Amino acid sequence: QVQLEESGGGLVQAGGSLRLSCAVSGRTFGAYAMGWFRQTPGEEREFLAAISWNGASTYYTDSVKGRFTISRDNAKNMVYLQMNSLKPEDTAVYYCAYAEGYIRLVITEREYDFWGQGTQVTVSS
Repeated sequence: QVQLEESGGGLVQAGGSLRLSCAVSGRTFGAYAMGWFRQTPGEEREFLAAISWNGASTYYTDSVKGRFTISRDNAKNMVYLQMNSLKPEDTAVYYCAYAEGYIRLVITEREYDFWGQGTQVTVSS
């Protein structure tokens, strides 16, 4: 079993920045891809960003491209999401996700095997 724990959420003014962290622990053997998603009440979970096992490849949804940056530190089993130029519409619960056995990045939600419990990000106008 793999455990994921997000941290770094909070309240920030529009235009501000936050850095989310995701700690990966448990039974992690071999390569795994990671991703970040978010969800607002009554809405489906939205893909934001993905990163390959070695960190060389990243992918972003259009709404966050140029503002958010995903990165990882495999030595520390950590994944990060740097969020800049935040907007009120970025307000959501943010989740990291783990796709077991993948070297390439993964953008399809159903390919992710484990999820964190989420961290709230609130952007005030």
